Amino acid sequence: MAELFAVSDRAKAYQEDLREFMTSHIYPAEPVYDRQMRESGDPHFQPPVLEELKAEAKKRGLWNLFHPHPEWGPGLTNLEYAPLAEIMGRSFIAPEACNCNAPDTGNIEVLTLFGTPEHHRLYLKPLLDGTMASAFAMTEPDVASSDATNIELRMERDGDDYVLNGRKWFASNALHKNCRVLIVMGKTDPTAAPHRQQSMVVVPIDAPGITVVRNLPVFGYLDREGHAELTFDNVRVPASDMLKGEGEGFAISQARLGPGRVHHCMRTIGMAERALELLCTRALSRSTFGKPLSTRANIQDWIAEARIEIDMARLLTLKTAYLMDTMGNQAAATEISAIKVAAPQAALNVIDRAIQVHGGAGVTDDFPLAMAWAHLRALRLADGPDEVHKRAIARRELRKYDVED
Repeated sequence: MAELFAVSDRAKAYQEDLREFMTSHIYPAEPVYDRQMRESGDPHFQPPVLEELKAEAKKRGLWNLFHPHPEWGPGLTNLEYAPLAEIMGRSFIAPEACNCNAPDTGNIEVLTLFGTPEHHRLYLKPLLDGTMASAFAMTEPDVASSDATNIELRMERDGDDYVLNGRKWFASNALHKNCRVLIVMGKTDPTAAPHRQQSMVVVPIDAPGITVVRNLPVFGYLDREGHAELTFDNVRVPASDMLKGEGEGFAISQARLGPGRVHHCMRTIGMAERALELLCTRALSRSTFGKPLSTRANIQDWIAEARIEIDMARLLTLKTAYLMDTMGNQAAATEISAIKVAAPQAALNVIDRAIQVHGGAGVTDDFPLAMAWAHLRALRLADGPDEVHKRAIARRELRKYDVED
């Protein structure tokens, strides 16, 4: 197993450099970030400290680390990048500081693979430079979007254009101050086979007919990048802005979400590690009834269980990354679904225990635990709810033993 997940020299160098950047710049910037957000009075303010961190990350070569193509980034494999995503996942501001934040990473990969030269000029290059943000509009409020074939937003051909009508929500990043473009999934042919009905188009966020209805809070938190509800009222999009072609939306979404799930899960494991660190330091520093919390058997059980759960989730995610690199995303489909279930659940368990050990302080914003719990609880719904992934895993297992299949 150690040889299977052996770390290359270049990956080791990136890990060392990134850890040093986290210690010297990211962690000290967190209270500055919080203060600048409070003082602005704007939940979608772009704090100056974040732009300073981005400039420093660029200078250090810690930029676009996720991108698998050497032309656009360091060209790391999924297995090489996974530990870097974990390191960045320890802080809410690190991924954007290194231009490795969702949903921009997924949108960048889609534009790299399927965008036109004009898309590359208008959107891909600014996204890679970190001067622009983007959103992905797939989920809808009126249907169970866990089944992408339910999507109702219509894209009807009209001459050289497509006309878009419908509603989307949880379009993360749509309220980011730098958001300029959406990748929108909709239905072009309701009569086609279920997985050929959907297509994706590139749409400027200020296109006539697009309305930002509201920002959706997540457990009461108004995230800086926003989770927008959008309406599309006769939005005209040139046919040249269709990605890959009609009926390719479902295939593009699968190409986009596979690597993205590894990124999400490794960032999640990073936050779980930070929560365990906070749990241990709190348990060592606080006493009840004459003894440190760390001596209590139930607290020691929580610490041991956390270590086991984190390491299990990490190993499964690294296995998934290895399979994606060596056999392709389709061959790793079961593992991709498995990590999407396992990693958030493991992290939530650890964070919940850390909150409990912190007592009342754990549910305040004095520590990152309450916000981490809210974000990661929402992750059990993002990119497909647990139940959909479990269904996919079970169906693949059953096929192994179904003699009539």
